[in-house]
Amino acid sequence: MSRSVLYTSSPLLASRTPVWRSKFVVGVIALGFVGLAARAAYIQVVANDFFQRQGEVRFARTLDLPANRGRILDRNGLILASSVPAPSIWAIPEDVEMDKAQLQRLAKLLDMPAADISRKLANEDKTFVWIKRQVDAAVARQIAELNIKGIYQRKEYKREYPEGESAVHVVGFTNVEDKGQEGVELTFNKELAGRSGSRRVIKDRLGRVVEDVGDQIPPLEGKDLQLSIDSKVQFFAYQKLRDAVVENKAKAGSVVVLDVLTGEVLALANYPSYSPAKRANLTGAQLRNRALTDTFEPGSTMKPFVVALALEQGMVRPETPIQTAPGRITITGSTITDSHPHGVLSVNEVIQKSSNVGTVKLAMQMEPHEMWDMFSQVGLGQKPQVPFPGVVSGRLRAYKTWRPIEQATMSYGYGLSASLFQLARAYSVFARDGELVPVTLLKTSEQVAGVRVFEARHAKAVLNMLHMAAGPGGTAPKAQTMGYSVGGKTGTAHKQEGKGYADKKYRGFFVGVAPIDNPRIVVAVMIDEPSNGKYFGGDVAAPVFSETVQQTLRMLGVQPDMAVRPQIVTEAVEESF
Repeated sequence: MSRSVLYTSSPLLASRTPVWRSKFVVGVIALGFVGLAARAAYIQVVANDFFQRQGEVRFARTLDLPANRGRILDRNGLILASSVPAPSIWAIPEDVEMDKAQLQRLAKLLDMPAADISRKLANEDKTFVWIKRQVDAAVARQIAELNIKGIYQRKEYKREYPEGESAVHVVGFTNVEDKGQEGVELTFNKELAGRSGSRRVIKDRLGRVVEDVGDQIPPLEGKDLQLSIDSKVQFFAYQKLRDAVVENKAKAGSVVVLDVLTGEVLALANYPSYSPAKRANLTGAQLRNRALTDTFEPGSTMKPFVVALALEQGMVRPETPIQTAPGRITITGSTITDSHPHGVLSVNEVIQKSSNVGTVKLAMQMEPHEMWDMFSQVGLGQKPQVPFPGVVSGRLRAYKTWRPIEQATMSYGYGLSASLFQLARAYSVFARDGELVPVTLLKTSEQVAGVRVFEARHAKAVLNMLHMAAGPGGTAPKAQTMGYSVGGKTGTAHKQEGKGYADKKYRGFFVGVAPIDNPRIVVAVMIDEPSNGKYFGGDVAAPVFSETVQQTLRMLGVQPDMAVRPQIVTEAVEESF
């Protein structure tokens, strides 16, 4: 039997509820609504900066508008470096939808394994991943035609270097972000790079631009840079240097070509080199601009400076005889020798025959500070004032520390060090009637004023001696050039290893001037560790000088000053070192 329940008979339900309680509940609810309204008004009207920023973080983006990097040109306006469009391929992994055929096609276009692409896309938690940076524009167009969802492109630029490995040590290269890493690209990066612009936009979750917000800041394009380098001279010098290094089984080599009228560097070549487009697994030996960064004891190339100082001080005249017999001289217990005993030599012949004994006899009549001052005046021991990374100053110790034997050996190039670039510039004093020429890597069209080091008549006298040294009976007849008169000095120096000198390791070099009557260029050549039977500078470096001089003067439009006839090379006199 069921029993019905009368709920109204419950004493709890039957009791009367106070009026204030219901009003209180309604009041609390009303206050809550007022509080929420006030909070909403505060957030949306008064203090909305934080939430706007949070919204912008999720949807607003500032897009960089990259500036086009400036070109690097040679002195004739030929391109050494320029930027070309090279889109980069990126993806949103979670959005990518493609079948196996599309994957294979994409991998083929990008020239990379399909497995590598799949691995990049494997992490779907990522909202951005690079697939490949800087692809060719034609490849980018074909990728766009695949219409793969989740694969996008970004406009970028990459550098191209038409002169390749012949000029790379001068021009340098940029990284994937288009920032200079070596050479001129690094030194003048600020001028070449310009300044990127910006564009503020709203994007949806798929990365598509919905609308522009704010003002667009246009990019400031990079400036073009015109170098003093002549790309034709550079290429020819590099070719001849490379051939000489290979033929002599040498370790490396360098060439410097200076225009002594303007101080412009026409060529700065090194071997081994590398292709700027293929920089994987590069070594320091390939990257170094040896002409500027490597120093060595310059050997007999220092002798003309000592003779010039002796002429300047009135100690001797070009025809003054000097007794060099018996072909050796002892200084504080150490003996210095010539390669062959020569007997009495004039000062002219001391340079022509490259006599150590004759040079030392002149040097030991000088005060140490006089030699030091002269070496400093021609730029030794000082960093060349050219804007280039890695330029070195060489070594020239304070004269107060010189012992007599050290003063003697410095007169023929041992005990101090210099770069090939420093040597080339130093020889401008003989090409410019005793003035040292300031040098530049940027094109200029005006003749520059030099700094006086020697009187013009003494510089000309030494220039005549250099002409004799490069002729019959001298140490470098192989430097003779068809159609042009030349002069210069050989150098052959033992290589230092540790605290001593390496056995059978040498550097051969030649520094010279052409033409003799009206000098226009200085060319310096260095061959490092030739090992094919010849190592004297007159044998390994002078031929590179000869060919470079002939080609350079012809390109500069300098008229031949000698009858053009087949070159006749006599046997070179072995130099002392």
